[in-house]
Amino acid sequence: MLMKPRKPRQSLRLRLVVWYSLLAGISMLVSDGYTYLEFRQTLLAQIDRSLEVSAIQARKNLDDEVDALVFDPRRDAPLLASLLNDAGVEIYLISLDGSVKEQFGDSLSSLNTSNLKPGYNTLAKPSGRWRIYTKELLSKEGEPSGWLKVAQSLRPMDATLARVFQRNLLKLPILLGMIALGGLFLANRALQPIAQITRTIQRIRVSGDLAQRIHYKSSADDELARLATLFDGMLDSIQATFEHERRFTADASHELRTPLTAMKGRLQVTLSQLRTVETYEETLKAIGQEVDRLIRLSNDLLLLSRLEQNHIGGPMEPVDLGTLLAESAAQIQPLADLRQLQLTTDLAPALQIQGFPDHLIRLFLNLLDNAVKHTPAAGEVSLQARATEAGVQVILRDTGIGIPPEHLPHLFERFYRVEKSRSRALGGTGLGLAIAQEIVLRHHGQISVASEPGVGTTFTITFPRHGDQPVAKP
Repeated sequence: MLMKPRKPRQSLRLRLVVWYSLLAGISMLVSDGYTYLEFRQTLLAQIDRSLEVSAIQARKNLDDEVDALVFDPRRDAPLLASLLNDAGVEIYLISLDGSVKEQFGDSLSSLNTSNLKPGYNTLAKPSGRWRIYTKELLSKEGEPSGWLKVAQSLRPMDATLARVFQRNLLKLPILLGMIALGGLFLANRALQPIAQITRTIQRIRVSGDLAQRIHYKSSADDELARLATLFDGMLDSIQATFEHERRFTADASHELRTPLTAMKGRLQVTLSQLRTVETYEETLKAIGQEVDRLIRLSNDLLLLSRLEQNHIGGPMEPVDLGTLLAESAAQIQPLADLRQLQLTTDLAPALQIQGFPDHLIRLFLNLLDNAVKHTPAAGEVSLQARATEAGVQVILRDTGIGIPPEHLPHLFERFYRVEKSRSRALGGTGLGLAIAQEIVLRHHGQISVASEPGVGTTFTITFPRHGDQPVAKP
């Protein structure tokens, strides 16, 4: 299979400089072209005015005393001819039949005298271009008597325009070079954050150190500075997620290894020699307990993963929270009686929220189970629910052992235990509060905890009222 050749890598900096220079060159060409045309038009207008003045002067030199198309012989014709020649102007008197009666200059001796019309026109000759002004002459009676043609060479104007054109052509590459250097300087400054981002990505890819940052500082809050800041923020999020997942993987591996190691150890000890039937039964029961623990851990991990990915299935539905809390408390009541605890409820009626009933039951059973297990005998666990301005609030209090302040910020982290050995002895997986927080978040609610060692712990959960929250999509 033939592979397509890769296109050569094009530098963004080079493309910016090329486009900047190209646009600047086009702008200069348009500007210089417009200036050149305006300048040429101005020179041509000056020549036209000069031709009009010369025509008026020549008209005054006509002999009015004779009925003929001639210049006044009393005028100083040689002097006039010299002046006109120095100015590059030629004058022709043409009769109605097209014959030249008198002239000053002979550069246009082959002048076309047929079909004459008043006005201006330009004539190209081997010796150069000429600008010609034609004016109709009238007799004393107002009848047409002939034509007056005044011509001036355009060679000085063309020479001037040629010099201007050459200067513009010479300055164009110089200015483009200066613009390219300036564009390169500006592109280097403008793309500095991108260069820093590129170097940072390369360092992260080589070293794998997500602690690398751009730390771009600029006096101007421009787009690239904001891009660099957002990139640093993205790296912060990626690093936090990576560290979170790494801790989760390590904790999950540890949690799975502990029961597996215990089972393997019991099996090796039991199989090392012949045992009694009672010993085998005891070993199998212990292994069964560890298997149950592994099943609970696997189910909790699966549920937590589905909650974090928002794969909890089905749309939300109206839930009477008071009824749901009463049913949850009733399920925990036997455990509270076994531990000689007083479980009280104070549930307001008509507490409607939108939610997933199964997950809400899991949430409150989990919290009630924790409260009962960590409250000494003769203690009290109370469950309250009421409507507030913020929504529907549920408060769970216990008079248990409490939680030290340094543990409160980490209480909802996965596999975090205040007392690891005691939590395992009670059958916990270390995921209960993490699951509880995810359930509350999926219901657009908030959960908080306050505790004082030796006094007790209070969990506060707030849900939006029915109609105050968006409906989750399946």
